[in-house]
Amino acid sequence: MPVNTDLIPSWGTVDARLKDAPWFTVDGKHYGVPYQWGPNVLMYNTKVFPTAPTSWNVVFEKMDLPMARTNEGRVQAYDGPIYIADAALYLKAHKPELGIKDPYELNDTQYAAVLELLKGQRSLVGRYWHDATVQTDDFKTEGVVASGSWPYQVNTLVAGGAPIASTFPSEGATGWADTTMLAADAAHPNCAYMWLEHSIQPKVQGDVAAWFGSVPVVPAACKGDELLTDTGCATNGFDNFDKIAFWNNPDTAMRQPDTNQCVPYSRWVSDYIGVMGGQ
Repeated sequence: MPVNTDLIPSWGTVDARLKDAPWFTVDGKHYGVPYQWGPNVLMYNTKVFPTAPTSWNVVFEKMDLPMARTNEGRVQAYDGPIYIADAALYLKAHKPELGIKDPYELNDTQYAAVLELLKGQRSLVGRYWHDATVQTDDFKTEGVVASGSWPYQVNTLVAGGAPIASTFPSEGATGWADTTMLAADAAHPNCAYMWLEHSIQPKVQGDVAAWFGSVPVVPAACKGDELLTDTGCATNGFDNFDKIAFWNNPDTAMRQPDTNQCVPYSRWVSDYIGVMGGQ
């Protein structure tokens, strides 16, 4: 159900960049309360890359790496169809002639080029990952050297002493923004509103961000939190907000100005299954 922000006393403390975000705001009504957000970072092995990679090309293009080996079989890609947007973001920077403006709004020509890139990437990918725990194990035991990832995996590996770091490549990155929503048939909406208020308290926001490697939706949480520390928000990407192409659901309602159409998510789903299967 729509959320009445007047019933959330701390609503005014939410980051202004998120208050009316399109992924939970419809016709001026809010259908949730922001919770945490962050980029899909490029995680890499510091022994293989003593200097941080500056581009996503390390996971999209075949190349030689140190110790006389290529990146074939040594990188990973996300196993969700939404990863098509990562490839589109890469081509937006490297093939401007395609005219990609929004990686979630692709016409047939742009979409075909993105699929071609992903099909070429297939020979490089050792695993399409989804489970964060499996990915951290792969970086420790399976020789994986680079992949798009979440800060959570980076933090977990670094805490365990693994030679791992992350970076925000020159092309930018896709990203996610979690929102707490209220069920239309919620049995105890008063309690739900109490939880929504609790969820955006600075202490809660800072502690969650420190654990997951995400960014608080309340800027006040960036200072004075013992776990996050005063540098945590900058480390987790607070200043990269405008460089992130946040996950969105491609739909024909989003029109390309030149063709009056864009490829719907239903095709993303079926085609990406084919890519992962080597078709």
